[in-house]
Amino acid sequence: MVQKNLIDGEWIAGSEAFRNINPSNTNDVVGEYARASAEDARAAIAAAKAAFPAWSRSGILERHAILRKTADEILARKDELGKLLSREEGKTLAEGIGETVRAGQIFDFFAGECLRLAGEVLPSARPNIGVEITREPVGVVGIITPWNFPIAIPAWKIAPALCYGNTVVFKPAELVPGSSWAIVDILHRAGLPKGVLNLVMGKGSVVGQAMLDSPDIHAITFTGSTGTGKRVALASVEHNRKYQLEMGGKNPFVVLDDADLAVAVEAAVNSAFFSTGQRCTASSRLIVTEGIHDRFVAAMGERMKGLVIDDALKAGTQIGPVVDESQLNQDTDYIAIGRQEGAKLAFGGELLKRDTPGFYLQPALFTEATNAMRISREEIFGPVASVIRVKDYDEALTVANDTPFGLSSGIATTSLKHATHFKRNAEAGMVMVNLPTAGVDFHVPFGGRKGSSHGSREQGRYAAEFYTTVKTAYTLA
Repeated sequence: MVQKNLIDGEWIAGSEAFRNINPSNTNDVVGEYARASAEDARAAIAAAKAAFPAWSRSGILERHAILRKTADEILARKDELGKLLSREEGKTLAEGIGETVRAGQIFDFFAGECLRLAGEVLPSARPNIGVEITREPVGVVGIITPWNFPIAIPAWKIAPALCYGNTVVFKPAELVPGSSWAIVDILHRAGLPKGVLNLVMGKGSVVGQAMLDSPDIHAITFTGSTGTGKRVALASVEHNRKYQLEMGGKNPFVVLDDADLAVAVEAAVNSAFFSTGQRCTASSRLIVTEGIHDRFVAAMGERMKGLVIDDALKAGTQIGPVVDESQLNQDTDYIAIGRQEGAKLAFGGELLKRDTPGFYLQPALFTEATNAMRISREEIFGPVASVIRVKDYDEALTVANDTPFGLSSGIATTSLKHATHFKRNAEAGMVMVNLPTAGVDFHVPFGGRKGSSHGSREQGRYAAEFYTTVKTAYTLA
């Protein structure tokens, strides 16, 4: 059965279908999904535009009920949906279920936000005049999501868009359509009016481009590569629309001489290699001061020897496969580049064979790297990390900030002085102390600086900055 696109409240077949393949077992077809055309995308945009007037003025209890019902079903089906996610993306079953729970929590949070919509009433500087400041929905929101978090990222974009009264045209990554299709189906059955949420699966060059070209999309939120993000920005400027970009990262994790070694190693392994390193918040630069460097490298090697790399659905698997052949080739190319640049491959980096054919890669750890190497400058987006030796904290901070990106930054230290200074001076949108660089709660803002992000933050109450526009109204008493 081919899963269809949702346009104007109807499930619509595309002109062709594409297959969703399990990276843990390439013989396993997760499902077949309809590929939307540019014409389908334009129809979805028209439907969202037509639905906006009524939905933008809908009652807060109606929106609350739909989002809450969606949250309840996602959480009730967390094992089923988590397994689907792990089958199509390759992260471990525990990670897949955890991500699904996070999606449910996000919808639950924004169901509550529907009931907390607020403004301000202020006195004017002039006598007998009142001032009201309110937030209104932006309009039709285009949502373009990546493959690495196929249910959480759609959730944290769709939920606030609907909460604040916007209508949506949603294009998920073609590589992982299953989880996105599932949450759209849940929202549809939860009672969304036709046209409020439209799903158009397919190629970015076709569907995504039709969205960028349309003057009837009033805001676009995008998570993906830096190159595509720049194209989104240029197209949005032409149409004078709001745009929000979450792009790459080359996140540092600093380990100081006074760090608790066990804490530092566990945080570094989690940051660099869990979710197969396929997280924009992953730490691929491990910046280590010379007093602890050798002990840290030795402990990392021992910890990495014990990592279980296997089928994402197998009990005990800690790291699943790379998402597809293209990404695997990119990872192995960067491993070769690191060797050519003079870094030492201290551990891993080998292709692995398991019981089923899949894209298995042993996590790789480079030592003797410098911050000028390509493996230290460019986002690899795989289980590849480099250790950079530095003299002291001051040099560590300088190297950590010496990057065109600024999403997440971490430090392992027992010094309150250094932890406090690092939190203030790390040039990143998120800072972690004695914790992995990846992992943010569902109710707090997510986003970065420099080349990592553009626009207001995602998640939590800060989402209102993007999904609403502010109106100031004056009244003569």
